[in-house]
Amino acid sequence: MSDNPVQFYHHGRFKVAGGVLPDAVTAYQTYGDSSNPCIVFPTCYGAKLRLGSQLYLVGEGKAFDPAKYLIVTFALFCNGEPPPYNGPYFPAISYEDNIRAQYAVLTQHLGVTKVFCVAGFSMGGQQAYHWATVYPDFVERFVAICSSARTSPHNKCFLEGPKAALTAGRDFDGGHYTTTPEIAIRAFARAYFAWAYGQAWFREHLYTMGGQYPTLDAFIREAWEGRYIDDWDANDMLALLDTWQRGDVSSVRDGGDFVSCLRAIKAKALLLPCKTDLYFCPEDSANEMTLLKNAELAIIDSVWGHAAGGGANPADVAFITGKIQAFLA
Repeated sequence: MSDNPVQFYHHGRFKVAGGVLPDAVTAYQTYGDSSNPCIVFPTCYGAKLRLGSQLYLVGEGKAFDPAKYLIVTFALFCNGEPPPYNGPYFPAISYEDNIRAQYAVLTQHLGVTKVFCVAGFSMGGQQAYHWATVYPDFVERFVAICSSARTSPHNKCFLEGPKAALTAGRDFDGGHYTTTPEIAIRAFARAYFAWAYGQAWFREHLYTMGGQYPTLDAFIREAWEGRYIDDWDANDMLALLDTWQRGDVSSVRDGGDFVSCLRAIKAKALLLPCKTDLYFCPEDSANEMTLLKNAELAIIDSVWGHAAGGGANPADVAFITGKIQAFLA
């Protein structure tokens, strides 16, 4: 990490979906030589560059090897890098806003003229889809892991649960809290947690992580409640949920005509849904593949649900890595 520090690009005033950021900042890291083909690997919900969230696919022998590629990892606006500001009054942010900001870093600061591949997990995969839509002649390929081109009605509805739990917490105070609203964040984590894994994952008691956690409740408290309390701001969490719920490539182009928008995408695509994902169901990826001009679909056969795409299970990481390496060859 010390050799690849998190860096910050200041855009100045930057127009976004909900208004204007007076000093928009994009956090990023780079790996590898700038003379190599460029891979863009943006973060998902719950991921931070400073925590090494992207490293399960970045490194020697991994899907994105710095010896072969220039890898640029980007943090979403509102992921806490840099620290949050303006509390509950932070304007709404779209995926398109993030992509325009990332494009500025690549072209105006890093001198990138073409992106070999954009890849991402979950919200990162939705950014990959948006990259191919917003800059169709700039991106050659994209990989969407446990993701979709449009947030489905069911996905939006699922997100309403943890959102309601967070905002109903007695210490949330309408977003005007002055100390970490632990009650609200713990409620959010418990409402969110059950959706992250397949039902068989629970049935097989995989939450013990090989004996690391004695009970399901211990896993929820330490691995879920604890990490959000330690690493996240509640208003940031809500802002990112809003970005997620807004996700729809056809809102950027084709006036909401989803079919026409996907058919117009030029970039070659690799779609990697998980069989048991409760957020981004594999059926959505299968439907999207039929609309894309040049796409491959490989389903991750795992009980780890949505978490299968984010580095939680080594066997799933190996599967994803193999598919990506073959796709980029």
